[in-house]
Amino acid sequence: MALKSASVRGVAILAIASGLTLSACSSLPFVGGREDARKVDVQQGIGVNGYLWRATLDTLSFMPLTTADPWGGVINYDWYTNPQTPNERFKATVFILDTRLRADALNVTVTKEMRDAAGGWTAAPVAAQTETDLENAILTRARQLNLSNAG
Repeated sequence: MALKSASVRGVAILAIASGLTLSACSSLPFVGGREDARKVDVQQGIGVNGYLWRATLDTLSFMPLTTADPWGGVINYDWYTNPQTPNERFKATVFILDTRLRADALNVTVTKEMRDAAGGWTAAPVAAQTETDLENAILTRARQLNLSNAG
């Protein structure tokens, strides 16, 4: 019986020692880990470029916001009807694809619907220039934010 108890204690001590040894291999910034682990990301808290994110929210603030996922980089807007053209409405989705401020880090998709004679909404084609114009407006605003933050 004493031999079995000693054997169980030996296995337990071995398991604890192994766990402590393996956990010592990890690098935590507050315990003196690798230097790059200590670097603080400028945009901590979101997974995409902060200037593009803020510029998108600013530029499309006239549209009702449906969802915004700062880690996935997706911003969805609900239908917007311009009071001057009540027979058409637009919906937009913006994809921010990178943490860097680059033109190819942004993709805007616009959906358009027109009111038919019965009062219902039907899908309509969107001019490709519409999406390009929105992307350019967002990029311009992002550059402005970047420059104002740099100086």
